[in-house]
Amino acid sequence: MEGSYSTPSLSTSADSSIGWTHLIYGLHAFSLLTGIIGAATVIGAFLTGWPSIIAVILNYVKRSDVRGTWLESHFRWQIRTFWFGLLWVALCGLFVVMTLGIGIVIAWLPLGLVAVWFIYRVARGWLALRDRKPMYT
Repeated sequence: MEGSYSTPSLSTSADSSIGWTHLIYGLHAFSLLTGIIGAATVIGAFLTGWPSIIAVILNYVKRSDVRGTWLESHFRWQIRTFWFGLLWVALCGLFVVMTLGIGIVIAWLPLGLVAVWFIYRVARGWLALRDRKPMYT
């Protein structure tokens, strides 16, 4: 699937889609920053903060505009970052519940890794977008 994306073009539609993709990365980054410097956690801010929720909604609304282009890989990257992160956090929460709360001692490690993973995914994707490169997952 790596070769199935069209090359970047200079059309107005492509520029608009690139702008939307930057905006979505920016919303996710704002959520992460809120979690880093605010009272929320990185995970909490990313999964429940309004900027990330808006970003995921925009991903679904604008996805048809980028279908078949190199930007489609960025939308898939952004959507998967959100949903896989939510899955990992839910599994950690289930582990804590199943261990009657004792698992919270262990759950901090994978939750911390998920937080770092969120930061990595947003940074790596945004840098690739800046370089006009698709994301290969």
